[in-house]
Amino acid sequence: MVFSSNIFLLFFLPIFLIAYFLSPKRIKNYTLLIFSLIFYAYGAPDFILFLIGECILNYFIVKLMSKSEKTVRKKLLCTLSIVLSLGMLLYFKYANFFMENLNAVLGCFHRPELGWAEVALPIGISFFTFQSITYTIDVYRKTTEASPKLSNYILYIVMFPQLIAGPIVRYNTVAEEIQNRESTMENRVVGFYRFVIGLSKKVLIANVLAQAADSIFALEYGNMSTATAWIGMLAYTMQIYFDFSGYSDMAIGLGMMMGFHFPENFMNPYTSTSISDFWRNWHITLGTFMKEYLYIPLGGNRKSVVRTYINLAIVFLCSGFWHGAAWNFILWGAFHGFFIILDRLFMLNILKKIGRIPSMLLTFFVVNLGWVLFRVEGVSPIADYFTTLFGFQGGETISLDAHFWFIFALAIVFSFLTVFKFGQKIQDLIFAEHYTTKRTWIMLVFVVILFILSVGALTVTDFNPFIYFRF
Repeated sequence: MVFSSNIFLLFFLPIFLIAYFLSPKRIKNYTLLIFSLIFYAYGAPDFILFLIGECILNYFIVKLMSKSEKTVRKKLLCTLSIVLSLGMLLYFKYANFFMENLNAVLGCFHRPELGWAEVALPIGISFFTFQSITYTIDVYRKTTEASPKLSNYILYIVMFPQLIAGPIVRYNTVAEEIQNRESTMENRVVGFYRFVIGLSKKVLIANVLAQAADSIFALEYGNMSTATAWIGMLAYTMQIYFDFSGYSDMAIGLGMMMGFHFPENFMNPYTSTSISDFWRNWHITLGTFMKEYLYIPLGGNRKSVVRTYINLAIVFLCSGFWHGAAWNFILWGAFHGFFIILDRLFMLNILKKIGRIPSMLLTFFVVNLGWVLFRVEGVSPIADYFTTLFGFQGGETISLDAHFWFIFALAIVFSFLTVFKFGQKIQDLIFAEHYTTKRTWIMLVFVVILFILSVGALTVTDFNPFIYFRF
């Protein structure tokens, strides 16, 4: 089940909200936990017991670790917990990838392929694995206390607003709210506004762009026109932003309605003035995770300059591989790691000298090229697409209607609106934490219209892809 579906919007969510807000305070967590398990079981019934089992096992391992006074034992239990979480992720997400590549190598030496039954991928495994790892390490570092109740820990892992696609929430940021939180009327209203804005970004913008992007990327890359290749690249660039940021907005809004404060995940990333800046504004919770739990433990920038660059390369290769078990994701991670290192070498100085707008446009161009690596599967097809992008050739095109061009223009405007002061003011008004009475009523009319349009769009089409659904 995804948020951008009528079964969620018209059935699951209303029933959940009624049950949740009518529940006495002492059982609200249990209500949320039950509905979260139902939410996950609807989309992945075969894996619900696996998810619960892993939560229970990890909870007691970390509980033992937190009570242990012996350093060696604590380290062993911490390692066991991390190996358990990462082991499950590696098996379910990457076993097929490793076996395919192993068989490819065996084929090169004319050896018989190894038999292998493909492994199904549990929905949201990357996100709940990362959350379990942050919990283990934070308890080990004593930056947070171990959860006093098993049900609270399971709720932290499986809470449905951020279960499928984040944002990645650290336990110490919500531990107090899991125990004791208040959901004021303002929280519920502002949360509902945020949810509907995210829903409309996903349904009314991302889905429209996705249809065009899918049509273009389905063409033969060597035969398409250069103009078509550029349109496909830009459409996908806008699609992935509005798709993923829209889902994050919905998750944050749902959490806010219940009194949770999830971290922001996007901050106008396409207005970034360098690739380093882009990664401070894109998928922020992943960047924070990689910094806190990989880059710094590797040594960060505390070692030599060469070691710093190696650490950055490792982080971005892992980041790329986290996104998917395919070579194009590894290339995408390496691509961004390369430009991050260039920033540190000399690029940031050049970008400062040429000014904000040129540096922003140059960064946006580089990010677009990266999304080609992210979208196109296979090294040879990637090379073909880049050849077409810069080949200035005629060729196959597709017909795009006025609706696409309107939405595409709207996506461009919304992506770069905050470059201007009035645009930043508009965003601050829309995403404000507190509303005046007048602005509350204006926003209510606005979001009700958006909600009706979104439900209508979902009703008339079954085209509703979600890029990060199985990451």
